[in-house]
Amino acid sequence: PLYSGRDVEIFYPKEITTPGPVIFFLHPYGGERSAYNIGLFNFIAKRGYVVVFAPYPTFGVSIDERYNILWESFVKAVEYYPNLIDSSRVGFMGHSFGGGAAISIAYKGFIEKKWGENGRFIFTMAPWYSYNITQEELQNFPANTKMISQIYDDDTVNDHRMAIDIYNNINITDEDKDFILVKSTVLPTYTYVADHGTPNNRKAYDAYDFYAIYRLLDAMTDYVFNNNQAAKNTALGNGSAEQITMPSYRGQALAPLEVTDRPTPKYDESKYEFK
Repeated sequence: PLYSGRDVEIFYPKEITTPGPVIFFLHPYGGERSAYNIGLFNFIAKRGYVVVFAPYPTFGVSIDERYNILWESFVKAVEYYPNLIDSSRVGFMGHSFGGGAAISIAYKGFIEKKWGENGRFIFTMAPWYSYNITQEELQNFPANTKMISQIYDDDTVNDHRMAIDIYNNINITDEDKDFILVKSTVLPTYTYVADHGTPNNRKAYDAYDFYAIYRLLDAMTDYVFNNNQAAKNTALGNGSAEQITMPSYRGQALAPLEVTDRPTPKYDESKYEFK
């Protein structure tokens, strides 16, 4: 509604007959076209859920304007498509700029609109700075909010301290949140890279997309939206084998995920473009 020349897109199961749980996706800089991460959106829809993809300009607007574009896009999607969207079960998922923005926009959705009364979560990936959120607000997320904060070991763009700061200050309990580090794996004929671009399919669609991101998201949605307690052990397993184990094949194994509730910076700020 606020970005001329671009449309908000909604992905949903073709066979849908009743409103489904929804994931609001907040893309990184330059990710205005949904095709850049279409594998993820198709995956979510095939699992029975709805995705709202809202583009915002990378250049020529302020941070506040980008946030407002995202917010108004999500609000209008809920208003216009009640036949598709069940706003009582809601997730916010974002990468980079979108990962940082997901915090305050989720807060507005949860508090102002009461979205997610029957299930709510946040899934951030390599987040940039988080604006428009105060310490007091970070301490007042609804009690049923769940969270995965995911970072990538070879990221040289966004300082991990951004994700750590939000994770350590948000009032979500240790049981309901996990901080996850994805590490690269070098095999004889292929390198699985865990850098800033990991979650968006631009370089390759491989096992890291499916097992490091889709698998955890699938478990989180099943736990939060469907109350599948078994799925919690994968989504928020606090380092369980089901959560951290990555696939192996013919003696070659991918590096396990590293999970903690007490994240600390691993590298000096000088490693990152945005410190």
